[in-house]
Amino acid sequence: MPDVKVTYDKTANAAYIYFTDPQVSVRSAHTYPCDPIDVDGMINLDFDEQGRLIGIEVLAATSKLPEYVLQAAERLDPEGS
Repeated sequence: MPDVKVTYDKTANAAYIYFTDPQVSVRSAHTYPCDPIDVDGMINLDFDEQGRLIGIEVLAATSKLPEYVLQAAERLDPEGS
């Protein structure tokens, strides 16, 4: 299984899971917000121009993702530097 890049900003309590090659710059062409009531939070799915899923943004990440994922994530906040 390929490695998946995850970034986490503790200050914003937001994580992003990337499904793209780290060597290739891919831009989101469409964002689909999941129903915040159904998922009890805010999760956004990003798609490229061909309709492929390229990433998932997870807000309130500490309540949605396992702690080991957040601990292993690349930190974006000043505390993680």
